[in-house]
Amino acid sequence: MANYYFDTTPLLISVDCIVFGFEEGKLKLLIGKRKMNPGMGEWSLYGGFVKENESLEQAATRTLGSLTGLDNIYMTQVGAYGAVDRDPGERVISIAYCSLINVSDYNEAQQNEYGVEWVSLDELPDLYSDHKMMVTEAIEKLRRHLSTEPLCFNLLPEHFTLTQLQKVYEAILGEEIDKRNFRKRIKTMECIQKTKFVDKLTSKRGAALYRFSESRFQKEEKFKL
Repeated sequence: MANYYFDTTPLLISVDCIVFGFEEGKLKLLIGKRKMNPGMGEWSLYGGFVKENESLEQAATRTLGSLTGLDNIYMTQVGAYGAVDRDPGERVISIAYCSLINVSDYNEAQQNEYGVEWVSLDELPDLYSDHKMMVTEAIEKLRRHLSTEPLCFNLLPEHFTLTQLQKVYEAILGEEIDKRNFRKRIKTMECIQKTKFVDKLTSKRGAALYRFSESRFQKEEKFKL
């Protein structure tokens, strides 16, 4: 590669993965303690540097795939973070990506290998550098798009109860939703289909299980709860 910019100081570019999951009625974040300096031992998001032969999205996909062992994960860019002093080691610009996964899909052995754990947002410790800012802005972005995109279904199993769906919405929004109005709206949406299955584990009576239909969602003019 020709060196046209020999008089410019090169910078390091990294990607940081903000991985959300839903468990026990709470929105949780996947974090671990840094295994390198600067900041060794501090709680941190999982990330990595962009390689010379890959795009930002390819780097994020590779990093996220390595961490979770999962394919076809929902992922969206949150923003770029380039404060001069954000990393005391080198001049590093980071691009943050937000992902949503079903906690039960994440292999425990994989989790142990990378030394990460699920932590509830209301119990989140201090995070390395500007990682907490990344998390805050990721949640804000999810809230803005929650009423127009089917984000919640990435956090749920294939079959779910309406109570589980409502709890996911409440966890992201950080507030309670009126149950009657919520279910009334659900009944008007063809992309949320009732199945013949019943959940007898979390409901004594046996709550009906639903599923999300991507094909029907594409045909609906509006998606708003």
